[in-house]
Amino acid sequence: MTVWDHWNKTKASRANLRLLVPGQGWVAYADRLDDGGHVTARGIKDDIESALINALSASNFLSLLGAGASLCARDEWEDAVAPSMSDLWSAVETDVGAATFASICARFPKANVGKNIEKLLSLCKVYLELNEAALDADVDVAGVREFVARAEACILAKVDFVGRDTLLPAHEAYVRKIGRRGFRKARAKLFTTNYDLAIEEAARRARFTIIDGFSHSLDQIYDRQHFELDIVRRDAGKDAPDYIPNVFQLYKLHGSADWRRVGEEVVRSRDNGKGRPVLIYPRSSKYQEAFDPPYLDMMGAFQAALREPDTSLVVAGFGFNDDHISRPIISALESNLSLRLIICDPSFILSAAELRGVDAEPPAHAVQVAGSHANDFLTKIMRLADRGDPRIHLMNGRFEDLADALPDLIGETDRERHMQRVKAIRDQGRVDVRD
Repeated sequence: MTVWDHWNKTKASRANLRLLVPGQGWVAYADRLDDGGHVTARGIKDDIESALINALSASNFLSLLGAGASLCARDEWEDAVAPSMSDLWSAVETDVGAATFASICARFPKANVGKNIEKLLSLCKVYLELNEAALDADVDVAGVREFVARAEACILAKVDFVGRDTLLPAHEAYVRKIGRRGFRKARAKLFTTNYDLAIEEAARRARFTIIDGFSHSLDQIYDRQHFELDIVRRDAGKDAPDYIPNVFQLYKLHGSADWRRVGEEVVRSRDNGKGRPVLIYPRSSKYQEAFDPPYLDMMGAFQAALREPDTSLVVAGFGFNDDHISRPIISALESNLSLRLIICDPSFILSAAELRGVDAEPPAHAVQVAGSHANDFLTKIMRLADRGDPRIHLMNGRFEDLADALPDLIGETDRERHMQRVKAIRDQGRVDVRD
């Protein structure tokens, strides 16, 4: 069994988390008990709770979610719906045809592409840039250009998987907990590299308000100045406005499945026939593309937020494979002494046996730290944490485990409880019509 098979079969729970403790390794969440119920080794539960409470209590709270955060989305029959990188590879191969796909791969015989659609699209992009001056009649260049266009359209269709019946319990819990951390503090800023609409749908269900740079007019149009606006309640008998609760800011660093470029404007629409998609597709040239608006606005906001005093950043589902996002985080760690960083990722421990135990033996209470991580950025951060940097907390686990562990600093409001009752009534009586 691989470690990913282990996670696929493991129910989301805060108890799955392990915290990196210098000199001990990846320590389990719960206490280790003997047959008599006596504690033989203390778990790390209190340390994780303290780190998360301190993060949510910071003057400026940031969160960064990557593709791994969407893998917990399920359809109404609890099957996974978010595509992995290998899923995108297979989808593109099916869409363009096996023969065409093989001919494109054959153009790069010395490249170890494997089943990485990101690497294949990167090579195609470089090929097109080197042959930018080629005539339209050039069959080879035209073939690669057509392949890239079809691959990108296929990826767009695959990542637009969120609907009203999609199960998003982890996203809903995460949105509720960060969105109501205290409206007298700066609004929570949620950054994501995902194209899907999981965060937006979770916020809609919980009746939370998102400030995402788009206008509130009939045709929602992007304007960076909308990030500077807030939502307040102005009562007739009061001079000063009251900031309403349950509001957070959302920055989609690589675009969104419902963004379209129409002329010089970016509008929100799920009509694939309207304008051009506004996405940075999975390829290594993301860095160059991220300097075009609205990406420039999003990245500028991310870098500026990391430099603010008393700031916390919680990262989940992000593999640190995008240099233009990873480097600002490393730079902020080096220059901002008041920055607190929490990273939750299931790739720190890559042995299923260490997580599940062997035969009848339970897993070790503290798993030994590997010498390095496959990702250079995560290796640097691990070394800082292992040397006792108190600002850094590394957790082995998934986004859904983190969402369960994240504390509720403010209890549910009457309005939220009412909405849950109404939703329960509406959902009552639904039947499974699956064959």
